[in-house]
Amino acid sequence: MLPSQCRMARAALELGVRELAAMARVSTNTITRFERGEALKDRTIDDIRAALEAAGVVFIEANGGGPGVRLKEPA
Repeated sequence: MLPSQCRMARAALELGVRELAAMARVSTNTITRFERGEALKDRTIDDIRAALEAAGVVFIEANGGGPGVRLKEPA
């Protein structure tokens, strides 16, 4: 997950930094640092990504059109 994908995912879910931090069990500073492009441990990025995926985000890898996100279809 790239920092830009994190920002896109938060916007799609209408989540603030505090909400995502609580969901991922990290500090708000950690989310802010990641979204600014600062290096984090892979495990921390995985926790943030897992929280976003659990909330309904699907991450799209760079496949010629660039990386992105979308929301899952409602069940």
